[in-house]
Amino acid sequence: MKLLRVGTAGAERPALLDAEGTLRDLSGLVDDIDGALLADEDALGRIRAAAESGGLPALDAAGLRIGPPLGRIGKVVCIGLNYHDHARETGAEPPSEPVVFLKAPDTVVGPDDTVLVPRGSVKTDWEVELAVVIGRTARYLDSAAEGLAHVAGYAVAHDVSEREFQIERGGTWDKGKNCETFNPLGPWLVTADEITDPQDLSLRLWVNGELKQDGTTAEQIFPVGEVVRYLSRFMTLYPGDVINTGTPAGVAMGAPEPKPYLRAGDVVELEITGLGRQRQELKDA
Repeated sequence: MKLLRVGTAGAERPALLDAEGTLRDLSGLVDDIDGALLADEDALGRIRAAAESGGLPALDAAGLRIGPPLGRIGKVVCIGLNYHDHARETGAEPPSEPVVFLKAPDTVVGPDDTVLVPRGSVKTDWEVELAVVIGRTARYLDSAAEGLAHVAGYAVAHDVSEREFQIERGGTWDKGKNCETFNPLGPWLVTADEITDPQDLSLRLWVNGELKQDGTTAEQIFPVGEVVRYLSRFMTLYPGDVINTGTPAGVAMGAPEPKPYLRAGDVVELEITGLGRQRQELKDA
């Protein structure tokens, strides 16, 4: 299933995109698309049955904002330097264990919402990423297979980053990762049963129409199941938690000088196979 949330920011309602591309209203069945729903197999079964019966009311998509496909996110856990090609382009050694940092849930916005360039920023960068959404509580898992079994679904994430804040201002990466609007998510949460192999997905990103990133999740140093297993040894993952699993090569930081960092007026578009497409216009904060 392709689950999503539509409407004005803060007042989104649950919806489903059916096999014919028609937007269907789920508000008569569930209150929201969130961790509680993803952990409830009966509720998900009712949605599937209603979708298959054709009984869900259609929504007019014209002019309707698409919000983040997940509400009430508990935490956003991110994996850095998780692609072999990205490590090479930045001159970094591939990590022996996953590099872990957190983004605040309030960085999450809709897939087509405005992204704000922070005040004082000179190195705002783009990163297309596969987002993993947890569907079952995960703690102390023993295998990558167990990790995959705890995944409810997948989405497109844009891990916007400010490299000067992240790398040159001291401390951890958090200052360059948690600026407002720095995590567009969606358009859909695609349930795990629709993704045959999360290590066989193409990721692409364009800036002002120019292709910048063209990668594959096959390049991940730590695949999805292993990432979930690993994180569960250090923190409890709950239904509705999100994991951004890293970005492939092609970021501004890895480009020759002068590096083409983002500015107000730029347009970024990104997509992942089967998970939909995002488009953001950048403005000054």
